[in-house]
Amino acid sequence: MVRNPSFARAGWRHVRRVLDSRVVSALTVPHGVDRYLGLVNPMWSVREVRAVVAGVAHHTADSVTLTLRPNANWRGARAGQHVRLAVEIDGVRRTRCFSVASSADRADGTIEITAKVNPAGTVSRYLKEAARPGLMVALSQAEGEFVLPEVLPEHVLLISGGSGITPVMSLVRTLTDRCYPGRITFLHYTRAAGDVVYRAELAAAASSRLDVVFSCTAEPGAGRLDGRFRREHLLEVAPGYADAMTYVCGPGPLLDAVRAMWVEEGIEDRLLAERFTAAAIGADVRDAGGELRFTRSGITTPNDGRTVLEQAEGAGLSPQFGCRMGVCHSCSSVKTSGSVRNVLDGALTTETGAWIQLCVTAPCGDVEVDI
Repeated sequence: MVRNPSFARAGWRHVRRVLDSRVVSALTVPHGVDRYLGLVNPMWSVREVRAVVAGVAHHTADSVTLTLRPNANWRGARAGQHVRLAVEIDGVRRTRCFSVASSADRADGTIEITAKVNPAGTVSRYLKEAARPGLMVALSQAEGEFVLPEVLPEHVLLISGGSGITPVMSLVRTLTDRCYPGRITFLHYTRAAGDVVYRAELAAAASSRLDVVFSCTAEPGAGRLDGRFRREHLLEVAPGYADAMTYVCGPGPLLDAVRAMWVEEGIEDRLLAERFTAAAIGADVRDAGGELRFTRSGITTPNDGRTVLEQAEGAGLSPQFGCRMGVCHSCSSVKTSGSVRNVLDGALTTETGAWIQLCVTAPCGDVEVDI
């Protein structure tokens, strides 16, 4: 029998509309439809994107690469986007952001993520140590604007550092799958040659149209270039960089150095950046003082000026969070009273009942938050 994918998707949409109806929802109170669907098949859900781990690889000692097969609710990802992945650890659902590293045109319907393992972390360490084929996770739909334009330029310059290589790999793989006729220069910064997750694949893919260049900051001579990013590197490997569309992803110092150079030369409109850590987050003495009260938990702590998330964790609470940099909104909660400041842009929020992002919001004096 020949399966018709379009017919199957249309059939699932019809079933989902029925399951999502008020009648069915009322009959499945208090647990909801998804709870009962999951008992039949863990991948079934009316709204949630669920995925099963189809493959696990350990390309370096401090990373883990997962191949995920999403359910029918997945709408796909553009090259360079990220997802929020949730996994249950010791009975608690934990959520983190990961870039999709696979091509947007991957034929088998799977997606790939690679996690850089933080030895003191929870989710990345769990995925490194415990992820096996068959593990179930939940995903958000793909998000982010670190994507390719509709009309591609003749030259694409990609600059990444450390784990910032993951969304850039998605761009490279997608451009390759689409037989992009232009030129790609890929410049990656890492401490040592053995730290590059996709080194073997990139070496095999290098061609007259794809120039792959490594610079090892702590291992002189291990790459074509040495040391941290500087103008001389571009003059050597991509002298026409001013005319290229440039993508940069990685740690803050790399992004700051690249952006400063592009601004200085007046070509910042041809630069797209993706941060893996938030900029300018820190305590502000102007906002310290007073008390921070977590109303649902009944806990009060002196306000020391740090973000609400950091102070909540310091008080022994464990709020949900994902990216810790104001991107994914996983940590959003209601501020019931007081004023808070966004530590990224300085914006002040005073209205009662406002939703705030705990990871990038600092209390100004007395503040109450519904945690």
